[in-house]
Amino acid sequence: MGVKAGYKQTDVGDIPEQWAVKALGEIANLYQPTTISANLFTEDGYPVYGANGVVGQFHSFNHDSWQVTVTCRGSTCGTVNRTVEKCWITGNAMVVNADHSRDVDKAFLYFLLLGSDLTRCITGTGQPQIVRAPLSAIRLAIPPPPEQRAIAEALSDVDALLSGLDRLIAKKRDLKQAAMQQLLTGQTRLPGFRGDWEVKRLGDLGMIYGGLTGKSKEDFGSGENFYVTFMGVMSNVVISRNDLDRVRVSSLESQNNVESGDLLFNGSSESPEEVAMCSLVTFDLPNLYLNSFCFGFRPKAAASFNGLFLTYLMRSGSGREMVKSLAQGSTRYNLSKGAMLNTLLRLPSEEEQTAIAQVLSDMDAELAALETRREKTRQLKQGMMQVLLTGRTRLV
Repeated sequence: MGVKAGYKQTDVGDIPEQWAVKALGEIANLYQPTTISANLFTEDGYPVYGANGVVGQFHSFNHDSWQVTVTCRGSTCGTVNRTVEKCWITGNAMVVNADHSRDVDKAFLYFLLLGSDLTRCITGTGQPQIVRAPLSAIRLAIPPPPEQRAIAEALSDVDALLSGLDRLIAKKRDLKQAAMQQLLTGQTRLPGFRGDWEVKRLGDLGMIYGGLTGKSKEDFGSGENFYVTFMGVMSNVVISRNDLDRVRVSSLESQNNVESGDLLFNGSSESPEEVAMCSLVTFDLPNLYLNSFCFGFRPKAAASFNGLFLTYLMRSGSGREMVKSLAQGSTRYNLSKGAMLNTLLRLPSEEEQTAIAQVLSDMDAELAALETRREKTRQLKQGMMQVLLTGRTRLV
């Protein structure tokens, strides 16, 4: 198959005829700054960039404009970053300065390195590291300066959109946390609701059952039955069918089934703050089970409460403080189910519970939509980088 008209074959692939192939060292200056000792950090200085992003603050700065850096040590070796203005960069990063005398745009260089596989420059058999020579030698496709600037501008616009979405999502999360604190404790009441909240014992509202027992490692990951995973319980307010995995359970076994309306809790965690995270099951699936490290809570038929409200309550700040006081352990924290059942909860009427749960659920839906939009925008950026930085799509 021949080369497309207007393109030429090179050692980095087929590129437009007007483009050149150059080593990074031909178009940029590379160097490693001096590392600052952590005992010299201050509380209110300028950010210090290390192997894992900002690692501290220093009273002065060694750069007064943003820099392109490549992490050159540790587990994030090969990661490309763009720093803020007025910062200090440690010796764990390699600074890559665009050389304007050789017609290289700094913003374009950032995206060019971001789209390159720099892990091929990693050397050493112990701690991963990148040194100057192999990084300088990598071959890159370089368009003329006007096209560099056009590519950088297009990708910067997408970055600005992503940054805006990040800020909006952070703001919406803060608003949701504030709403949970106010609504789930009665500090703020929704319009139309009055009256005192009642104190109820959790054990009076339902019963606890255990997860799968007697299972071996080989039983999981296959079989005709499904179970809710540990991370499915930890990570979600409402269990999704995507949170299920397969398990082998014979018809002769006596195992507890999970039903719609059940609340699921993790029974242990590495920190007391994360014990008994709660999630709600809202669908029926025959022979659905729960993983061994979790337990379920099934409401009594006569119990008057909204399961989604109770789920949000258990995940709120007050709920976390409540279960934190019940957690036992030192390196791994566990929860006494008996103590859990004796927990006292302040609950409004079921109607008010439902209204509060709906408000918080709507906020979650808005956050999910924004996160989906952000992920699609990230995918769009990846697609743009693949075609723009290789010349498959031209802007000039």
